[in-house]
Amino acid sequence: MPTSAPLLPPLSDAERDQLEALLDALPPPLEPLDLSALDGFLVGVLLQPRAVPRDRWLRHVIGAASLPLPAGMNLAAVTALVQRRLAELDRAIAGRRWFDPWVFELEADEHGDSYPPSQVVLPWVAGFAAALDAFPALLQIDDEALREPLATLYANFDPEDLEDADDLSALIEQVAPPQSVAEAVEDLVRCTLLLADVSRPQATAARRPPSRRS
Repeated sequence: MPTSAPLLPPLSDAERDQLEALLDALPPPLEPLDLSALDGFLVGVLLQPRAVPRDRWLRHVIGAASLPLPAGMNLAAVTALVQRRLAELDRAIAGRRWFDPWVFELEADEHGDSYPPSQVVLPWVAGFAAALDAFPALLQIDDEALREPLATLYANFDPEDLEDADDLSALIEQVAPPQSVAEAVEDLVRCTLLLADVSRPQATAARRPPSRRS
């Protein structure tokens, strides 16, 4: 009997650090995504109603969407690590399960104050929005159920940066800012899975917020 392909294991913390180092080492003029933006970007790719070929989304990850790759560049190590994170996120989204977004606490500002939760998750949301800008099929779905989760995510942006979300502006104004980083992170997961109910529906999917992992 044929055997199924083995599951790609999640990245360890050390491997995540390795991925960060590999991305940081990519030479100019490449401008790779940072880890948090990369994570949001991969979720945006996975929420597309049709699979995006790897060669297309990978160019955005390494910052070469409109640039030729430097001659002789070997992306095998970067690709392998990113592909494993993509597979981990894909399993969580397909199973409507909790996942841990790559969101990192920010150092206090020059006055010693902590940044608001929306700013902590903003790099992740920016990566997510970049994916939807590059691959807009999700946004082209005509379904009212997309609006609340999209508005919740986009509410993390400064209003001046939301000129492309005019149709959601009224909803965004109604979104209460998260009171803690934990709440902001939970919103990332909840909205991801609600969007998946529209773009990647399950046969028996019930549109309800997921329970946070205990």
